[in-house]
This record gives sequence, structure tokens and C-alpha cells, in this order.
Amino acid sequence: MTTARPASSHRSRTRANGDGTVYQRKDGRWEAAGYVLAPGNTRKRVRVYGATRKDALAKLTERIAASNLGLPVAAADSTVSAYLTYWLNGVAVHHLRENTHTRYAASIRLHINPGLGAKKVARLTARDIRTFLDGLRTTCQCCAQERDSVRRSCCAIGQCCEKRLSPLTVTYVHAVLKSALEHAVREDELPRNVARNVKTAAPRPRRFQPLTAVEARQFLHAASNDRLYALYELALRTGLRKGELLGIHWEDLDLDGGTASIHRSLQRTRSQGLTVLNTKTLASERRIALPAECISSLKIHQERQQEERQAAGTGWTDNGLVFTTPKGMPLDPANLSRRFRRLLRRAGLRTIRFHDLRHSTATLLLEQGVDLVVIKELLGHAHIGVTAGVYAHVRLRLQRQAIDSLGNALGPTHDEPDELPAAATVR
Repeated sequence: MTTARPASSHRSRTRANGDGTVYQRKDGRWEAAGYVLAPGNTRKRVRVYGATRKDALAKLTERIAASNLGLPVAAADSTVSAYLTYWLNGVAVHHLRENTHTRYAASIRLHINPGLGAKKVARLTARDIRTFLDGLRTTCQCCAQERDSVRRSCCAIGQCCEKRLSPLTVTYVHAVLKSALEHAVREDELPRNVARNVKTAAPRPRRFQPLTAVEARQFLHAASNDRLYALYELALRTGLRKGELLGIHWEDLDLDGGTASIHRSLQRTRSQGLTVLNTKTLASERRIALPAECISSLKIHQERQQEERQAAGTGWTDNGLVFTTPKGMPLDPANLSRRFRRLLRRAGLRTIRFHDLRHSTATLLLEQGVDLVVIKELLGHAHIGVTAGVYAHVRLRLQRQAIDSLGNALGPTHDEPDELPAAATVR
């Protein structure tokens, strides 16, 4: 009499209708398969793989969940345009800040889709991407996006303005494409990320014009009677970003202990308007020491804000922010930039960006001999390489000054001895 062979543990588990199937392959990997929504409002069977049953099942569940939300789940045989739609709205939206997501969407809509959107993801080659990026560098964007035909200008009238993308923008578009294809590799849709095989020349860093020590003193003197003097002084003495300054709450300040906790940033987003978000990166969350001058100006600013609160009465909006309008509302970053430019003109200084105050802080600290690690922590950079890279030109100038100082100390060398004294052996 034969006995029935017991089913394996993984096959005995039943799954509901529509949940797909999961089984172990002969090579040891686990494979999960199920039907999801595909581009064109059709259903498509997809397969995902994992080292364990749990991994494969998690990948399939994620795809089915996205499909149930109406998001087409693209695969390697989809077009680049279809896959980018899936990646942008089903994956990137969950880990990108809203403004970053908007910039990604613009890069895809304006550049990637017109150039590569019709190609199949699985058939995309490094040559395709290299040709695409070369075209971005050399093509007039007025003509490529057909703005000339609408405005009846540029190529439409035979006078091309030759408005090309900057090297920084081309690098950004390339980075967006790399991120999307990297996700396809993680989902086992592609064997490798061909966009990584394309090397682009590193763009020149943006030029900035920091204030000199004399100009910085001139700026602070001109701003001394401004109601936002404490903001300008805090920006110049600590190097905080604009959003970080506008997002500071009184509860973040310890004026008695002389410290400030930076963990919020005020940004304008398309969906929510002015809103307080987390800082740019995890490294941006930091605690900084406040200069004595900033503590004094902040106390004066606090007293002035109390007077404004009393004058506004019921019209005051209480949100706990340090820097507000006279009615307590958050300050718009764009309005602050306009106020800053007016202040520069009033001070008789050249026009710079508000962000250049941050560069001014770092440059002046470097010139005073402050260690690069200290500057990195003050600015909230994720890696010291970022700090070193941004201010490489300053460090080079300081090296030149150091070498010249050493040359002056040594003076002209004549009649040098043939051998160094034994005590002067250099190791």
C-alpha cells in the first residue's frame, strides 16, 4: 500500500485569488508571479525574484498594491516613457521631497521622454544614452521644445538663439535617468544599469561671490535698522540656509545656553504652499553654537515681535516662528530674496544671491584658519568632501599664501651646504 507524499511546506500554503503564485526555482531562488495593470489599461503577468520566499512575495505584493491604486507597473519590455511614469509616481514619490519630485518630473517631461521615451527599456544601450546626452548639449531648447513656433521666434524665423542646456542641467537629467534604471535593476527587470556606463564630464561648480570681511561689515551696518537684522546677522555669522532660517521656531533656540537646534526648513511647495518640512538631509539636523552678537540681536528681535503681536491684536497668527511678517505669518523665501537685494543696493554693495551669505561665512572661516571639519558641521554638509569641493578655490588660495609665507621666511638660498646636518634629517 502506498502512502501519499506530503506536499512541501512552501507549496501547501494557499494564496487568495489574484494574489499570484510563489515557488522556489531549481537554482534556489524564489519566484513570484501575478497579474498587474500595464500601460494601455491592460493586464500583464509579471515575475519577480528574491533570495527568500519572503523577499519574492514582498516584491510581488508591492507591485500588486501599486496596480490596485491604478498605477501601471512597467516592465523591461515597456517603453522608457511608461517605465518612468511608473517609477516617478509609484516609487520616487514616496522618498523624494515634493520640490525634488517636481524637478524630476520636469526633467522627464521636457528632456528624457522626447529623446528616449519611445525606446524599450530592455533594449536601451549606453550608446543610446550617450547620443541622447550629446544631443542635449548641442540642441537649441527653444527649437527642441517647439517654443519657437509658438512665439514665432528663434528657428521659426531663421534666427536660432542657440539656447542650450548648461552642463549642470545635462548632468542632472543623466542622474534622474540613472536613478530610474537603478530601480529597474533592483527589481530584477534589468541585468545592469546601462546609464552608469556613460560618463559625463563633471560640470564646473557654480560660481559664487562671497562677501569680503570689509563688505560683510558694511552689509551688517546697512542692515542694523532693518526689522530682520537678526536674520541677516544669523545668516552671515552661522551660514544657515534660507529655508533653515525661516523655519526656526523659538523653541529651537536656547538663548541662555547660546545654542540653536536646526531640524526644520520652510519651503514653498506646489500642493501646500508655504510649509515647514524636515531639513534637506539627515546631516542637516544639527545643533550649533550661537555667537554672542546673534544672541543679543535675537533678544532684541523677540522684544520687537512681542510689540508687533500686541499691535496686531486678533490679527496676529501664532505659529511659533522666529522670523515672520508684522502679522505673524511665515516669510516667503522669494520675498526675503527681494528684500535682501534692496538692502544690498542701499548698502552700495554688488548684487549677490542670499545663498552667497552662506558661502561668505564658510570662506571667511577658512581664511581665519578654522578647521574644515568644524565648517562642515556648522554648515550641515553630509560629507566633508562636499565642503572641500565647494571651497577648493579658497583652500588653493590659502595654500599659495602659506607657500609664499614660507618662501619669505626662508629667504633667498645661496651657498647651500652639500649635506644636511645629521640633526636636520627629514622623515
